Amino acid sequence: MEKEQKVSVEKSSFLKGVELAAKAHQPVIAKTPLQRNEFLSKRYDADIYLKREDLTLVRSYKIRGAFNFFRKAISSDEKPQQFVCASAGNHAQGFAFACQHFGVKGIIFMPVTTPQQKIAKTRVFGGDNVEIRIFGDFFDQCNKAAIKFADETGARLVPPFDNADIIEGQASVGLEILEDMDRPIDMLVLPVGGGGLAAGVSRVMTEFSPDTELKFIQPAGAPSFKESLKQGERVSLAKVNSFVDGAAVGQMGALNFEMLKGYDAENVLLVSEDHVCETIIEMLNVEGIVLEPAGALEIDALRWMPAETLRGKTIVCIASGGNFDFERLPEVKERALKAAGLKKYYLIRMPQRPGALRELLDVLGPDDDIARFEYLKKSARNFGTILMGIESKSAANFDSIQLEFEKTGYQFEDITNDEVLASFIV
Repeated sequence: MEKEQKVSVEKSSFLKGVELAAKAHQPVIAKTPLQRNEFLSKRYDADIYLKREDLTLVRSYKIRGAFNFFRKAISSDEKPQQFVCASAGNHAQGFAFACQHFGVKGIIFMPVTTPQQKIAKTRVFGGDNVEIRIFGDFFDQCNKAAIKFADETGARLVPPFDNADIIEGQASVGLEILEDMDRPIDMLVLPVGGGGLAAGVSRVMTEFSPDTELKFIQPAGAPSFKESLKQGERVSLAKVNSFVDGAAVGQMGALNFEMLKGYDAENVLLVSEDHVCETIIEMLNVEGIVLEPAGALEIDALRWMPAETLRGKTIVCIASGGNFDFERLPEVKERALKAAGLKKYYLIRMPQRPGALRELLDVLGPDDDIARFEYLKKSARNFGTILMGIESKSAANFDSIQLEFEKTGYQFEDITNDEVLASFIV
C-alpha cells in the first residue's frame, strides 16, 4: 500500500510539472490544432485526427521541451552563462529560439548529414545568440562532442530528450490533445526517436485516458526502442539509417526508456524509410501538408495496421514535424516510386547485333517509361550491359516486362532493392 501511494504522488508531481510547463509557454508558443483529416478518415473508415506539431513556431514539438528547460534553468539560483546542445535539426531550432527569447548564448553541434534547410532555420531562430558547429555523421557522434564541450567549459548541456524538464515540456502535447478532443480516444500513434515525446505523452495518457491504446512508431533503420524492449534493457544500435533524421537515434534516452520499459515490443511498429516517402508525397499532393520524414512516420504506420483494428475507431496521430528540405524532394520521390513498385532498375545483358535494342524497347508497354538508360559496354565483345530505369503507372506491369525479358532470352537482374549495388550505379 505504501509503495502504491508513492507512485501516485510521483505521478501527480509529474503532471503538475506538465501543467505548469504548458501554462508557461502559452504566451509564446501557440497551441497547435487537432484536426480531423477527412482524406485519412475515409481511407481507413475511422475518425483520424492529426495533432499538427508541424505548425509550431519551429515546425516541430521540440520547442516545448527546450523552452521548459531554459525557463527552469534561468530561474534557478545558478543561472548558466552558456548553453550547449547536439541536434539533427528540430531540437536545435527549439534551442536556438529559446536562446534568442531568453537572451542567452548557446553552442549547437549538428551532424554533417543535417539537411541545409534545418541548419539555415536554426540560424534564423538563434541569430547572434547561437553558434553552430558541424560535427560527425550521426547524432550520437555529435552528442559526445556536445557533452565534451560542456565538461570542458562549464556550459549547461540541454539534452534533446533524456532529461526530466525536456520530457515535461514535450508532454504538454498530450494535455492539449485531451483538452481539444470531445470524445474518448481509442488509439494514439506516437513517433519514437530518443523517446522524449513518447515518454511524456504516454505518461499523460496513462493518467487521464488509460483506455487509450498507444502505438509507438520507429523507422526500420533505427529501431532502438523496439530492440531495447526485446532485450529488456537499453541497447545501442551498431548501425543507424539516418534518412528519418528526426527519429534516427542509435540509443534512446535512459530516463525515457525507464518511463517506457513497461510496454511490450509488439506495441512498437517499424516503418520502412522508403514507405515513409510515399506518405510524404501523398500528404503534400493530396492534403497540401508538408511533413518531414519523422512527421510522416505515424501516418504511414496506419497502412500497416490490420484494417479491423482501425475501423470505426477514433485515432490521433501526432504529426511531429514539418521541417522538410525540398532539395531532398527528388530522393523522396525516387524512394516513394520504388516503395510503391512503380519504378525498377535492371541490369540487362544485350547481344551486339542489329535490331537488338529495338527488341528490348518493344518489351515496354504504353504505360511504361524509360527513366534512365546507360550503355555499360567496355570492349568489343559480343554482349554489352545496359542499366535501365523504368517507371510504370502500375506495379503489375513489371510482371509483364520481366516475362518479355525472359521470352527474348536477355539475361537481366533486378537491382532495385540491392542497396549496395544500386548505391554505386544508380
